[in-house]
Amino acid sequence: MKRPADEEAVLGVVGTVVYRLARREDDEALAGLDGSFTTDSVFEVTLAGGEFRIRETPVAPPIHKAFPDEDGSDDDDGDPELSRTVVAFDGDELCGFIETSFDPWNARLTICDIEVAPAWRGKGVGRTLMHHAFDIAKELGARHVWLEVTNINAPAIRAYLRLGFTFCGLDTTLYDGTASAGEQALFMSRRVR
Repeated sequence: MKRPADEEAVLGVVGTVVYRLARREDDEALAGLDGSFTTDSVFEVTLAGGEFRIRETPVAPPIHKAFPDEDGSDDDDGDPELSRTVVAFDGDELCGFIETSFDPWNARLTICDIEVAPAWRGKGVGRTLMHHAFDIAKELGARHVWLEVTNINAPAIRAYLRLGFTFCGLDTTLYDGTASAGEQALFMSRRVR
């Protein structure tokens, strides 16, 4: 994760929210951000006639998902020029963040994680963070931006579709043996314009 030591890391300001590259002192706030969600629909994956089909399906009661804590490993071992985290702060309050990594061999920028605090959802923070990731993709020469999302995170999937992402693959076994067993991983991508 690229962590600058100076104020040149400010990428923009929208209203009272400042977008900048993450710093070491942001680690505690990043770890404490509530990335959980509640949804009343899922993107159901079915196999029919040798084809996978994905369709949004209502669920009742709504599903609430809280992600488990990370294992504590730090991904700072890679090239800091190829991994970036952009944070959004309103004063001292963390509104959200997006973590990216770039793979030069296939010119892919991967969205490793994006989280928006519950109080800031629906206010453009996630969209602005994603646009900063698109800027990073252009800067690094990426041909496309790629991400993985669980099929039950319908709010995120709808947001990604609005941002121009399309489905490009799935893995029905990625979460086997984890707290997310039974969910399917959907892969989405967007060409860099």
